[in-house]
Parts: sequence; C-alpha cells; structure tokens
Amino acid sequence: QVVLVESGGGSVQAGGSLRLSCAASGFTSGTYYMAWFRQVPGNEREGVAAIWTGDERTYYADSVKGRFTISRHNANNTLYLQMNSLKPEDTAMYYCAADTLSPILTAIQALGTRVYNFWGQGTQVTVSS
Repeated sequence: QVVLVESGGGSVQAGGSLRLSCAASGFTSGTYYMAWFRQVPGNEREGVAAIWTGDERTYYADSVKGRFTISRHNANNTLYLQMNSLKPEDTAMYYCAADTLSPILTAIQALGTRVYNFWGQGTQVTVSS
C-alpha cells in the first residue's frame, strides 16, 4: 500500500515562494508517475505538475509553467513542488498523487486525475494579494 504525506503548505504574499513536499512510502518496484494536483472548493481537481520516474520527464499545466518546478529525491522517495512567483489564483488545497499502474502517458493523461490510484490528504496554500 502506497502512502503519501504532504507538507509545506502555508500562507504567503503574492510574488513569494513555497516548497511543498510529499513523503512517499510503500512502492515496491518499477516506474511510476507522481504528480501534484490542486483544488479550490466547488471546482474540479486540476493537475499542476507530474513526473515519470522512468526518465524524470516532467509535465506542467500552462498556468504554472516557468513558475513551478516538480522534482523527486530518489533516495528518500520524496516528491517536491517548488512554487515561485505565487499568485492569489494559486490558492488551493494541494494534493500529491501516485500512479503505479500506467505505462507511458501523454501529457494530458499525466495531468488528469483518472490514472492516479493513490492520493495524499492535501496541504493548504494561501496566497494573499
């Protein structure tokens, strides 16, 4: 059973930075996708960034390209999301997710919720103007 635990959320002013972490455990072997999603109450959960452990290829939503960076520390199985130049519209609950079943995905698939079979509990990010 894969367990994902997010941390690093908080409140920051517009233009500031935060780094989210996701401690992952329970992976057995092989390659898999990991991703960050966010959700505002009343809206659908949207993909922010994803990474495939096979070759560390990354995918980003257009809204965060150039501002957010997804990365992974292989030794301790921790996923990160470095968020710079934060905007009020980045305010949301951020979730870490893992997909242990899929083969190679397209960018649209990698940033979609359907393929992910493990989810964390979320960490809140609030950006004030």
